[in-house]
Amino acid sequence: MRRSRVNRRLTEAARGLDGVMVNDLYQHYPDFDIDVAREQQLLESHDVVVMQHPFYWYSTPAILKEWQDLVLEHGWAYGHDGDALNGKQLLTAVSTGADGTAYTEDGSNHLTMRQLLAPIEQTARLCGMVYLPPFVVHGTHALGKEDIDRSAADYRRLLEGLRDGRVAMDRIAGLERINGDLDAVLGG
Repeated sequence: MRRSRVNRRLTEAARGLDGVMVNDLYQHYPDFDIDVAREQQLLESHDVVVMQHPFYWYSTPAILKEWQDLVLEHGWAYGHDGDALNGKQLLTAVSTGADGTAYTEDGSNHLTMRQLLAPIEQTARLCGMVYLPPFVVHGTHALGKEDIDRSAADYRRLLEGLRDGRVAMDRIAGLERINGDLDAVLGG
């Protein structure tokens, strides 16, 4: 986090928001020794879960994958009697080094972000969660402070909207990314 310009700023935008808790996995588990009971209790006590991370090799950072493997247990998150997350919302908030054109079918990655995040979307479905289109900050290597601050302000607005139930769920289903038109998403 100390080397990140974008994710550090997004985290700062989320900290201090009433009703929003930031759970920094690297801070809590520097040796990857994840406290499953603690993490499951946190999930049970929140209606919206946000997985915020840089997009590493078309996936999540290793600690988030480890968290998924350990915390989302069969019989708790999915499977027989596994309904602890049923109905909760899941949002991925990701940053990418490449600009948005790289994440199109004609772009250098040949897939959209939504397609590349399909494993997380499917995990949400398996757990009975409502998957929201991702919040994406593209082109982080070229962003200036004003662009990063604007993305952080949008992120904060979205988190406030999710907290306050102001996200127009009927308007987000087909979106590639939830922050493409935040005013429409927030019912404005």
